[in-house]
This record gives sequence, structure tokens and C-alpha cells, in this order.
Amino acid sequence: MKVTAKLVKELRERTGAGMMDCKKALVEADGDLEKAEKILKEKGQATLDKKAGRIAAEGIIGSYIHNNKIGVIVEINTETDFSANTDDMKEFAKNIAMHIAASNPKYVSEDAVDQKEIDEQREILIHQALNEANDNMPEDKKKMIAEKKVEGRLKKYFKDICLLDQPYVKDPEITVETYLRNIAAKIGENIKIRRFQRFEVGEGLEKKSEDFAKEVEEQMKNI
Repeated sequence: MKVTAKLVKELRERTGAGMMDCKKALVEADGDLEKAEKILKEKGQATLDKKAGRIAAEGIIGSYIHNNKIGVIVEINTETDFSANTDDMKEFAKNIAMHIAASNPKYVSEDAVDQKEIDEQREILIHQALNEANDNMPEDKKKMIAEKKVEGRLKKYFKDICLLDQPYVKDPEITVETYLRNIAAKIGENIKIRRFQRFEVGEGLEKKSEDFAKEVEEQMKNI
């Protein structure tokens, strides 16, 4: 398939990669847009892994307030003050704050989850899986099947509570971590979401149930 300027432009819009990189990837993929995107992501992953150890001590504070009912502040760290003040970073910080408002994660990543909480959740999931097993099944087989179920369910648990593991609200086909990596590849620096705080009016108090998070999610999809 011929590599056209239109294809290059579309791939660039999808990935944020440079024009020449997009053209090379399309040539390598014989014009297949999906394959070319995969090639760029794989190459970008390798580049980002090399940058991951570099210090990101500059950054930006993103914020979002929804109908004066939910408020979020989030700290995004970058390597340079210059990149922190670009439009791409400002938009990224705002989008992450909006995502947190909608999805209400507890932690940035799995690494931040307390081991005690993981152990407690694993124990609950194992008991659930064992209770689902056929009574006539041998105990060792029950435990083996339960362990396999638990690993999958634990991953789902992390998706519920860890920001980076969650499907990105504005594009559920990718995770927040993938969105982060795409932005890092675009600006060419190591980027980290360091911390966040989410506030909701009346949180922890007995009150009428109102799904403000659902409102935020619907609003984000329309932006």
C-alpha cells in the first residue's frame, strides 16, 4: 500500500510522534495504520523505559472542580520547567484531574497500595472463589482453580483503585498509563503523576445519594 500524506497525518494525530517517524513506521507496516501505530508504541516504550530513571523534579499542578461538588488537585512532574508550561502538559494535567473526579481512584499505581490491603483483598477473593467451586471437586484442585481466579480478579481490583490501571475516561480503549506514555513520548521527557487529592461535598456524611462522578464522566466524553 502506498504511504500517503493523509496516512502520515492520521498516524501523527493518533500517536503524537514526529512526521518522519510516522512515515518510517508506515513504510515498515506496508501502509497498515494499526500495525504502524503498534510499531511506534513499541519503539516509544523502549525510549520511555530509558528515560524512566531520569529525575522529574519540575512540574505542574492540575485542578478541576465539577459543579462546586467535586474538586481535584493533582501534581504532575516533568524534567524541565519548559515542558511543564507547554499547552500539552496543561491539557494533560487538567484531563487527569477530570479523570480522577470521574473515576475516584485511591492510589496512583499498584506500587502505592499497602501490602496489608493487598493480602486482605487476596484472602477475600480466595474465599469467594473456593465457595464457587463444585463440592465434589478435590480440595487441591479447588485451591488451584481459586488461585487462578484470584489473579484475574486482583487485576480488576487494581483497575478499580489505581489511577494508572484505569481505562482513561475520555478514551476507554487505553489506560491512563498509556495516555501518560503517549504524552511523554510527544514531549520527549520523563513524566510522572506524583500525587493527587479528591474532595467531594459531604463525603463520609449520611446524605442523599447523587452520582456526581457519573456526571463528570459524561461531561468528559462530550469534550
